[in-house]
Amino acid sequence: MFIFGLGYTAGRIAAQLRAQGWQVDATGSAGNVEFGDPGAVRAALGQATHILSSVPPDAASGGDDVLTSYGAMIAESPAKWCGYLSSTGVYGDTRGAWVDESAPTGTGRRSARAEADARWLALGGHVFRLPGIYGPGRSALDRVLSGAAKRIDLPDQVFSRVHVDDIASGVLASFDAPAGAYNLADDLPASQNAVIEEACRLLRCEPPPLQSLEEANLSPMARGFYAENRRVANGKAKRLLGWTPRYPTFREGLAACFG
Repeated sequence: MFIFGLGYTAGRIAAQLRAQGWQVDATGSAGNVEFGDPGAVRAALGQATHILSSVPPDAASGGDDVLTSYGAMIAESPAKWCGYLSSTGVYGDTRGAWVDESAPTGTGRRSARAEADARWLALGGHVFRLPGIYGPGRSALDRVLSGAAKRIDLPDQVFSRVHVDDIASGVLASFDAPAGAYNLADDLPASQNAVIEEACRLLRCEPPPLQSLEEANLSPMARGFYAENRRVANGKAKRLLGWTPRYPTFREGLAACFG
């Protein structure tokens, strides 16, 4: 496996692969190949049977740096599988309605992500549309402990989320499955408040007070998170990949992080 961008999620994927005896090479601060060295990247791609990108669109240009720099190499490589970690943000706001992979994309604030998503699909890739990612060291438990957790008074707002290790198992399950888009989300969309409250229950502390968006003084990025409201269906991944989340709701996932 060759991975562009060995970050938090891709690192968990790499760990599962290495535990199964795979050789994993990657770019990124934790990787062993320099992204800006075309010769090294070409050599790594030449021996890879599987290629994965976890690199989001560039914040400045809005483009996919991996495809811009190495799309032709990827298309010509001998790899039998390529994948891309995308976002359910490509669906935009659905006012709480369920979305599956047949829903239109590109109408929300993640226009650059939607364009990258489409380009990887056109390349014949497996595209994994991910909701809010959490796991050890990056969960509501950590936000509560750091004092950064907030409860926003938006009673109808719901989100989907997925444990990082369920992403890894979904990616591995796709290696012999048809290319295309797959939502990897847990079974229970829920409000952010419910997740914070469960974290507080595990930590045996009082939840933070309810606040309006204005009172919470959120960053523009965080406010954008609350501007969209949707439930993400995972039936396609279950049917075609044979994937079942180990953590079907945030309760099991947070308990695992806590334990």
